[in-house]
Parts: sequence; C-alpha cells; structure tokens
Amino acid sequence: MSNREALRQLQDRLATRMQAARTEAAQRAWLAVECAGCGVLFPLHEAGEIFPVGRTLPVPHTQPWFAGVANLRGGLHGVVDLGVFLGLRSAGGAPPEGARLLALNPMLGVNCALLVDRLAGLRQIGQLQPHPDDDPAPRPAFAGARWRDADGRVWQEIELAALAASEPFLGVAA
Repeated sequence: MSNREALRQLQDRLATRMQAARTEAAQRAWLAVECAGCGVLFPLHEAGEIFPVGRTLPVPHTQPWFAGVANLRGGLHGVVDLGVFLGLRSAGGAPPEGARLLALNPMLGVNCALLVDRLAGLRQIGQLQPHPDDDPAPRPAFAGARWRDADGRVWQEIELAALAASEPFLGVAA
C-alpha cells in the first residue's frame, strides 16, 4: 500500500469518526427518576454519581426540603429532598424503599445531592415526544421542556445547572 493510499484511508476514518462524534453530541439523553409519583428527567451530562441513601445528618435552621449533609466518597454534600423542594410532598418521614441520592456533576460547582424516590433508567430523544405545555401556571427557570413517552407518561425535564444556580435552591437557611 502506498503512502498516499494510507493517508487517504486515515483521512476517511477520521472524517467518519468526526461525523459520528457530531451525531452523538447532538443526541440528547437524560437520567429518568421518579419523585413523589412524578417523572423527572435530568440532562445526563449534568448528573453525577448515584449513591444509595445512607446516613444523612440533619442541619438545624434550614429549609424543610434540606435533608441534611452526607459524606459521599469522602466529600461533604448537602442533600435536598427533591420531592419536598418541588412541593410534591410534605417534609418528614423516611425515604421510600429504593430511594437514591444523585450527586450533581462536579462541573456545576455545588456539592449537592438530590434525594429521589426511584431511578427509572435512561431516556434518549428518540424515545420521547414533546408534550404541549397546556399548564398556564408559571414555572421556575430550571424547569425545562415537558416530554411524553410511548406509554403516555409525562416527564418534566429539570436543568440541573439552572437549579444549582437558582436563589430558592441556594437559600438553604430557614
């Protein structure tokens, strides 16, 4: 094989890989969870590691939705009960069976984990259809699009970067 042919094959492989990378980057993917019976989608690139619910130490004089702090892999993380924060349920009581802590991606700059009721897997853009926004109530800035899956279930996207930067979320003190 000549050097020219080898160079052409290399260029073809690189072009194919670059096109595949562009296509993959354009794909949207979410981590799907359940919170107080509601379907919630987190952008996969904003989600961090998932942990079992362990010991969470309460912190006095905080909002009812702030469950406390937990040691996750040697790092101290604030734990937010997402269902209570979103107003989907009242504070108090033990986490449901199967509950998990979802740490936010470290790139967001907030040592925080969200307490969610159940993991529901991954969702790709091809599995969901846009859901018409027929609710006239104002939504917070971190509430993204609403989606419907093939079974007719509605999923609310929550943009974790916007959530982590929102004043209500950062206002932990009571």
